[in-house]
Amino acid sequence: MQKQQKNILTFMKVLFWIIFIGLCIKTGAIIISVFVSLFVNDNASRDLYEGLDLSAVKAFSDLQYYQMVTLLITVNALKAYMAFLVVKIFQRFNLASPFNEMASKHLSLISFTAVSTAVISFIANAQARWLMKRGVVIDLHWGYEELLFFAGVMYIIAHVFQKGTELQSENELTV
Repeated sequence: MQKQQKNILTFMKVLFWIIFIGLCIKTGAIIISVFVSLFVNDNASRDLYEGLDLSAVKAFSDLQYYQMVTLLITVNALKAYMAFLVVKIFQRFNLASPFNEMASKHLSLISFTAVSTAVISFIANAQARWLMKRGVVIDLHWGYEELLFFAGVMYIIAHVFQKGTELQSENELTV
């Protein structure tokens, strides 16, 4: 049973490394595409990343375009940061004593980052709705509801880990 758990943890560690690297590549590709659309070729806003078309926003207002791409980059960078925090947890995770201060702090930080990402996504969604009311077509779902749910779950898990850390340290002191 112990070997199976170690194999699963190793698989999860590799999986989160892949997710982290993928999110970093996605964020970098969006940043490069935005710079190309701003300084090299105006038509690049038609296909920023994997078919994302913000040319209608750019045609409507340059300021609105700057705001939308800034929010898009920020949300993707925060998602990559959350994946990085998970990778850091897996680097020091120990099955013998899973509850530790580092894991508890990182889980709390993931929760805070998820809430921040959800708030930014909510703002971006509100801006997109405002633009759609003015006739600008945007096919972009920000997913702030899922992020808020994830933040709540992570907050609960962080508190469980914090309590587990306290109980584990008390148990080590009594032995």
